[in-house]
Amino acid sequence: MTRRLLLALVSALAACSAPQDDSLFPLAKGHRWAYDITTEWENHIVEHEPRVIETLGDVTLDSGRAWRRRSDSGIEYWLRSDAAGIYRVASKSELDEAPLPDKEPRFVLKAPIAVGTTWRASTTAYLLRRRQEFPPEIRHSHPAVPMNYAIEAVGEKLATRAGSFENCVRVKGVAALRLFADPVVGWKDMALTTTEWYCPGVGLAKLLREEPAESTFLTGGKLTMELVEYQ
Repeated sequence: MTRRLLLALVSALAACSAPQDDSLFPLAKGHRWAYDITTEWENHIVEHEPRVIETLGDVTLDSGRAWRRRSDSGIEYWLRSDAAGIYRVASKSELDEAPLPDKEPRFVLKAPIAVGTTWRASTTAYLLRRRQEFPPEIRHSHPAVPMNYAIEAVGEKLATRAGSFENCVRVKGVAALRLFADPVVGWKDMALTTTEWYCPGVGLAKLLREEPAESTFLTGGKLTMELVEYQ
């Protein structure tokens, strides 16, 4: 009897440590995601960076209740989930004293969750760099541009290092940033594309960001953010 009671207690504690949430973007307190970020530059250099994100529970902002998430990169986010979808309402960096509200809701997933649903959010160049200028990062000198998102597929299967998942949603984002590529090509619309996979009970399982440059003045690359562990 004692052994059975002990096993029951251990099972109960394990269940409490990992909240059950079958949504495509879990927000309840206690979730944690560990990712491996792999950046493949056009000069064939490959870099790896770990990233951990956790949920900290719901709080009250000036605009109302929101769910707080924190990244070990030093950024915090506040999100809401309602009939319109899941969207960010504020963010905060280590340099900010308080959360900075978004001027407009920034959707992560917009309802209905169906192929063809679209929305727009601002983005910047995360990978494009100048080869011989300082600072090399394009994002430091160019304003954000709009990215058009669309749900491209539902019910997809996805394999990651954290496991294999079913009934995932694939989202595609497309934008363009006009830059001076080189004296031969001149000004060119540089493509910025993002592909994201969200899986039930898991959330963001994989992200692929592509920013090719293929010019003499600029360099770009590809970034993959893959889930390696979650709870």
